[in-house]
Amino acid sequence: MSDRLRRVWVSYGGLILLGAVGVPIGMAVGGIDAVFGRVLIAIGDLRDAHPFWFIPFLAAAGALIAWSYLRFGKNTGRGMSLVFDVGLGRENVIPLRLIPLIMGGTWLTHLFGGSAGREGVAVQIGATLSHWIGSKLPFKHPGNTFLLVGMAAGFAGLFRTPLAATLFALEVLVAGRLELQALFPALTASIAASWTSGALGLSKFEVALSVPSAIDARTLGLLLLLGLCFGIVGGLFAWCLKWGKKIAAAHLENPIKRIAIMGVALSVLFLLLWQGRYSGLGTNLISASFSPKASATIMPWDWVLKFVLTVLTLSAGFQGGEVTPLFSIGASLGVVLGGLLGLPVPLVAALGYAAVFGSATNTLLAPTFIGAEVFGFAYLPHFFVVCAVAYLFNMDKSIYTLQEVAYHK
Repeated sequence: MSDRLRRVWVSYGGLILLGAVGVPIGMAVGGIDAVFGRVLIAIGDLRDAHPFWFIPFLAAAGALIAWSYLRFGKNTGRGMSLVFDVGLGRENVIPLRLIPLIMGGTWLTHLFGGSAGREGVAVQIGATLSHWIGSKLPFKHPGNTFLLVGMAAGFAGLFRTPLAATLFALEVLVAGRLELQALFPALTASIAASWTSGALGLSKFEVALSVPSAIDARTLGLLLLLGLCFGIVGGLFAWCLKWGKKIAAAHLENPIKRIAIMGVALSVLFLLLWQGRYSGLGTNLISASFSPKASATIMPWDWVLKFVLTVLTLSAGFQGGEVTPLFSIGASLGVVLGGLLGLPVPLVAALGYAAVFGSATNTLLAPTFIGAEVFGFAYLPHFFVVCAVAYLFNMDKSIYTLQEVAYHK
């Protein structure tokens, strides 16, 4: 080997190896995501077809979830907080038992009608598996690289948006700082996870917008206003979720009693409010938001009720993420705002889909690129403007309570 090649290998060999290792990790995580995601979709379809068979038993399902975590979970019940503690160097281990527990708990939550997401599950699956694999490999001082690789792969395998997934993993631990040491392996893992889950039949949600993409002075002003609205809603969701969990735990200290009592109340609410319209992921609201008759099929209060019921579901202790409900809250709010402001409704729904997620997670690049990957790169400037304003005006709140902030806005 020549001296020049040797220098290149010394400089880039470790990075190339990490990128190569990211591929099988991504494939493994993508395979688990495909199983998790396809079962979740089937469960949601079954519940929607027979709401009275399942929603009345949400409390019993919740009690089983809480008991399982108490009996077998150890500290895995901390979920994303445990992932953040490992990522920030405060913990060293994520037990592998987290994967079956969170998958099973999320399936039960959705089968029996809870309003929750799936992203948190996929990110935890990816982080757990990748961090465990990384601990077995002879890399010197990898830091949190393998954790970030797994987080990116989990997100990408589920949503099949590898660019957004990579950026999400790099920016979510510390708002305002990018963990660039993990960029290349996170990207290779994300692409591999997205390809694998797609090959195994997990479809990608995407909508081709057909509205003008030019931005004039009036449109720019309205985009700034939309960013402010979406930023406030996302920040408020994060604040309400934090306090909802705190209040629920303070008044109902026993987790089994808490989830059972709140589960009974939630069952009644879900059935009274249009027989499960607000149960599950919220993909029904997302689909309605992008239908030709969105203004007629989306009710002005849809986003409010989905907001409240998701906060209550997660505060009770049911399992699942927050991101897909945030997508549905943002999209259905966008339908309302689009009509009020005289802007194309599909475009404003798409902007809300991305920006409320970004505001609630206190991230900027991931929501900008998820908007472009789902709705088209022609609208990247629109997503950047709205997501940037939402990021600036979200009150520094995040659904991830252990997220650190590099600087205060």
